[in-house]
Amino acid sequence: MKAVAVLLMVLSFLTVSHGWTCTAGPQRFHAEQIDAGEGQVVLTDRDSNVYLMCGLTWFRVASIALKHVSVGPAGIWGVDSSDKVYKYVAGDFILVNGQTLQQVDAGGQDQVVGVTNASIIYCLKSTIASNYRDRVTPTTCDISGWIHIPRAAVMAVVGTDGNVFVVNRENQLYQRTGISTSAPQGTDWVNIPMCLPIKHVSYDLDKLWLVTKGGIIMQCSN
Repeated sequence: MKAVAVLLMVLSFLTVSHGWTCTAGPQRFHAEQIDAGEGQVVLTDRDSNVYLMCGLTWFRVASIALKHVSVGPAGIWGVDSSDKVYKYVAGDFILVNGQTLQQVDAGGQDQVVGVTNASIIYCLKSTIASNYRDRVTPTTCDISGWIHIPRAAVMAVVGTDGNVFVVNRENQLYQRTGISTSAPQGTDWVNIPMCLPIKHVSYDLDKLWLVTKGGIIMQCSN
């Protein structure tokens, strides 16, 4: 515990290149996955407990064990170890009937995107949220198609302002640059050096939320 305290002290004054200043965030030890959206931050720990950050404190929400949780304009959504999908409603998670997913993201504008264990992507808009059986097509999600962007990554996150970040297999963090109206896919990747290996990233309101490989939470501002 002493070593962890010293590490957090170091992180509290850590500045990284490319304009990002990082500090230790409110800690929930053994954090596995974190997600930020609409000014809210949620996470899961290694025991599949779900927490919501209020101020500088993490509060456990509901009693359902979830392996992945996401928050955004579409609300708070999550999936359990059996890939069943849940939505947070009136203080508890309720089961959403339909397609099973291994991961879900609620960060889109009133739409939810998820991926199955067969790597098939699904999406729904708020107008068809009660169905939840539609694959990604221009009629079920506000997109026109996919563009392949070279870069090996184990996870990617897109902010509501269009910023894109990925974590690769070496636990390194990258940001997509050159994103514009004429080139929404961007033009290049830039590495954001970190003193610790990163396993999960989220982005909201100009702030990065990171979980290190050792389960420490960091927040970075640009």
